[in-house]
Amino acid sequence: MSSDSSPGLRDFYEDPAVPVASGDARSRRQAQLLAAALGAPGQLVVDVGCGDGSAAATAAPILAGHRLIGIDWSQDALRRARPRVGHVVRGELDHGGLPLADGCADAVLFSEVIEHLVDPDHALDELRRILRPGGHLMLSTPNLAAWYNRGLLLAGWQPVFSEVSLRGIHGRPGSQVVGHLRLYTARALRSFLATAGFEEVRITGAPFHGVPRGLRLLDRAACAVPAVASILLAHARRG
Repeated sequence: MSSDSSPGLRDFYEDPAVPVASGDARSRRQAQLLAAALGAPGQLVVDVGCGDGSAAATAAPILAGHRLIGIDWSQDALRRARPRVGHVVRGELDHGGLPLADGCADAVLFSEVIEHLVDPDHALDELRRILRPGGHLMLSTPNLAAWYNRGLLLAGWQPVFSEVSLRGIHGRPGSQVVGHLRLYTARALRSFLATAGFEEVRITGAPFHGVPRGLRLLDRAACAVPAVASILLAHARRG
């Protein structure tokens, strides 16, 4: 996890009980899209907010031949990530920025991080800084307008992925607090990335590992329409 946050949020994310990984299906799909875009081997891929490294470990075989670095501000997450990623660095999106030179990265993975940030505008500025011109940004985040959230809102329930407290769940399905501060629709995410200086923004859908077993076929089918998919995968290039 990488988060520009208050001391209370920092303590929350340093709690080992707070999940720092997402589903393998999303990680594989994201890595496949990036591998196809990168082409020639030997390029530098930076996983910003790598968490415990499980997503990078899933992506590594697909990105074989490329150099992969994980960055996170949580010392506990980096301790768990090191055996999976190999090369990890402590860094933050605020307080001086990431410990990387301007334009050094060919690609950035930014998976399930932006929804946790107090200042996502600054975060995108920093990601754009470390990317070379034309470099690839692969971003994933939960979809506020996922197919089941539309129904929940109509019924007066809080959408899945959204939270009103770091101490407990209120008014929505689920039992796990994960610290989401911001949520995006496909339309909002595309506009946000374009305004931040990214071009050729393409958004696809991915399933959510937390969907009940009986609804997983429907969730996978929803990926064909990104606007209603559980997870938004955005691929953009630095302008």
